[in-house]
Amino acid sequence: MADMLIDGKQVSSSKLMEVRSPYDGTVINTVPVADSSHVESALAAAAKAADMMRQTTGYQRSQWLRKAAMLLASRVDEFAPLISKEEGKILAESRAEVARAAETLDLSADEAKRIAGEQIPLDGSSIGGSRIGFSIRVPCGVVVAVTPFNFPLNLVAHKLGPAIAAGNAVILKPAMVTPLSGIKLATLLHEAGVPPAAVQVLTGSGAELGKALCGDSRVRKISFTGSHAVGESICRAAGIKRVTMELGSNAPLIVMDDADLEQVAAATVATGYSNAGQVCISTQRVLVDHAILPDFLDVLRPKVEGLRTGNPLTESTNVGPMIRTADAERVASWIDEAVKQGAKVVTGAMRDRAIVRPTVLANVTPDMKVSREELFGPAVAVLSFSDIDEAIALANDTRYGLAAGIFTRDIGRAMRFIREVQSGNLHVNWGPQWRADLMPYGGLKDSGLGKEGPHYTVREMTEEKMVVIHN
Repeated sequence: MADMLIDGKQVSSSKLMEVRSPYDGTVINTVPVADSSHVESALAAAAKAADMMRQTTGYQRSQWLRKAAMLLASRVDEFAPLISKEEGKILAESRAEVARAAETLDLSADEAKRIAGEQIPLDGSSIGGSRIGFSIRVPCGVVVAVTPFNFPLNLVAHKLGPAIAAGNAVILKPAMVTPLSGIKLATLLHEAGVPPAAVQVLTGSGAELGKALCGDSRVRKISFTGSHAVGESICRAAGIKRVTMELGSNAPLIVMDDADLEQVAAATVATGYSNAGQVCISTQRVLVDHAILPDFLDVLRPKVEGLRTGNPLTESTNVGPMIRTADAERVASWIDEAVKQGAKVVTGAMRDRAIVRPTVLANVTPDMKVSREELFGPAVAVLSFSDIDEAIALANDTRYGLAAGIFTRDIGRAMRFIREVQSGNLHVNWGPQWRADLMPYGGLKDSGLGKEGPHYTVREMTEEKMVVIHN
């Protein structure tokens, strides 16, 4: 059993839940289900730890995080199979996630040394006179981090690393279906020197724990990655607190008539089907100039058909299972609904338990569910347009705005895309699924609030004090 981590102790519970492999349903491990007493113990310990963390130096915190990054980088073969077992992504993707998580911690170590305010030129005011003004940044205090299943290590690192760098205490609530990687990372941070009560882990139901944690007055900052519906409920429960919300998406890729179709097809495969499409910024809608649509489908089809599905622990597998059979059933039902409404299956559209064969749908219209909602599965919907105006209108025809891409050789079209498409992340000559861990990452519209990336997260996890010295 993998225990919770509360106030420096491994803690179990009278109630346990199983963590199962998405591929074959085998039990990997069990974890406790936290109750209200565990929540209170964690919050009380975090409040004390937050006072202690305020007294640490940026140098100390940087050293802890640097050591943690080195430890994690040396244990790829330990962490990667665990990710594949509990989440279902292929080993190559799991290894890449471990490497990215190590880099995220290393970037957080850098930021621990760079927390600074700014000088305010008060003499620029009519009443400033000879007064001196500057700001300082201080830790928020207690941070609650609620993480999703699809990147159970790196998205945890994106919250724990900056929280520690900023001098906070943090309580992690990992996804119910993938808690093991988060627990293991927290243990590694303790090994690297982070005070145990400064990083705690509670496991169990997000609906129950989330409300208890996020509504508590001792919590000053909440960082959540997940669905729009859950994010909205957290904001309601939170009250007046600092929140970062990384929510859903429905990412478009625009393909203009001057694009290199081989490059577009390769990017579509790379950004549409990795992690079985379970990435917020996965290519979901491919918007193609009608003049090149038949040629594009001819180039794309064999590349998608060449993807091998199966056991994520087998090196030759390209696409593993979805997180649950129920999620695969939902994706299959959306595909079936689109076909009944007139869409055409170019390839795929087959399901075996939790595995959905990588799918391409053509003749999709904007009113179909596969075009309007967040699919979060291994299928792309292809729509056509007549000009750049229609392409931009289609790209923006969603309540989400997390990421978008365009392929074109025309700088004028690229600049119109950059200025007019309503997304927080914009990619020219690549698909929407790309992220360097140091960049500002976040969405517009219903895709969320705030930015991640260690430098930006540290700003979100600190507060600003204004100082005026009166001469």
